[in-house]
Amino acid sequence: MESQVNQAFGVDQDILSLEQLNLDALPEGAISRVWLTLVHDGLGRPVQVPLLVARGRRSGPVFGITAAVHGNELNGIPVIHRLFERLDVTKVRGTIVGAVVVNIPAYLRRERRSPDGYDLNHWFPGLRAGHPTPVYAHRFTQRVLKHLDVLVDLHTASSGRWNSLYVRADMKNGQTASMARRLKPQIVVHSPPSDGTLRGVAAELDIPAITVEIGNPQRFQRDYVRRSLAGLRQILSDFGVLPKGRAPVEGPPPVICASSAWMHTQQGGLMTVHPDVAESVSKGQVLATIRSVFGSVVAEYRAPHDGIIIGKSVDPVAETGARIVHLGRAAAPGEFPTARPEQGKPS
Repeated sequence: MESQVNQAFGVDQDILSLEQLNLDALPEGAISRVWLTLVHDGLGRPVQVPLLVARGRRSGPVFGITAAVHGNELNGIPVIHRLFERLDVTKVRGTIVGAVVVNIPAYLRRERRSPDGYDLNHWFPGLRAGHPTPVYAHRFTQRVLKHLDVLVDLHTASSGRWNSLYVRADMKNGQTASMARRLKPQIVVHSPPSDGTLRGVAAELDIPAITVEIGNPQRFQRDYVRRSLAGLRQILSDFGVLPKGRAPVEGPPPVICASSAWMHTQQGGLMTVHPDVAESVSKGQVLATIRSVFGSVVAEYRAPHDGIIIGKSVDPVAETGARIVHLGRAAAPGEFPTARPEQGKPS
């Protein structure tokens, strides 16, 4: 009877519950669904990360995809779902690991940060003992990240902001520069990996990694999801995990930015940001207007240089110091490598 009810309501069957991830123990030529325990809650119940693992019959790299490191950044979830739904595992070389939701405590609260107030993506590789978030980061690093040869980390904007479809990558590194271009987002920002991020720790472990920012928080955006999936499949082909010969991703090449920075308000009030994401702007162009609570214009903010809008605030209530736009500065022609190097690690 219980099995019939589960089938009627679409409850997943045959999911493994593991304390440690041993990829070699999972069946070849199949997709495994795994609950991987990282920590326990206040009732002693396991807090488990959902993993999808496609293990091919031929040797090859372990390709990792992570989503929802911040609990309200959801667009990466359907990217992973659709990749695995459409996957012919008989054609996979190596293994694909999809961590569907990394930050379970924040996801359940529909919040960016973990319940202890820490930002998980500032705490990798974590601590063996200490506050909950550093321990969570440590166990994810040990139990998932260290198994990977390649990483694509999927994010979105945070609350009150919108993002273009853009990639952060070290564009002076041939492998990650190639990954960023092949995903074919609207914008690529040169961003050497920083300490504390999942991408930064991956780089320290010699795992080529990029961060993909897929639009806006707390929603599924069909076009961005479709484009991200198509680009992800191109990268998988480059690493030999999926067969070659896929059609190129449609659309113009991305705008490559050598640097970027957020602009901030000096005057609080009610803010209107004028340009759209991925829109090019000129030096001196009005980007935002601040009005008082009585409706008078009290400040305007202009572009300090020519650039492109990577992200923007959409929250009208802006105190002093609020973010306005994330403005990118285009790279000079030929500033970063364009040739694609030999991909992947030895299997």
